Amino acid sequence: MRTRVQEIVFDCADPAALARFWAALLGGAPVDRSPDWSYVDPPEFVRVAFQKVPEGKAVKNRVHLDLEVADPAAAAEEALPLGARRSGGIVTDEQGSFQVMCDPEGNEFCFVTG
Repeated sequence: MRTRVQEIVFDCADPAALARFWAALLGGAPVDRSPDWSYVDPPEFVRVAFQKVPEGKAVKNRVHLDLEVADPAAAAEEALPLGARRSGGIVTDEQGSFQVMCDPEGNEFCFVTG
């Protein structure tokens, strides 16, 4: 069986707020389908959706997005006023550099260089 990714869905407490945060990072306009479901269609990327769930985030994500940027430190500085926070410092190895970040609800993502 062969499939394709239709969307990436985050469980969350506030779908509308997260859609606006991720729209600011990735581009696209946030859409509120209902109080329990919002999404953004970033240019040249799969839909990113947010569904309301009753429980809060308890542990580290098992899956996260790596967002390619020219400068992880500068990208982190731009994301902080949107509600992101750093998780640790910048890591650099032979493959490049990355900065682990968290969105306003604590979902991890990384700014990476390639």
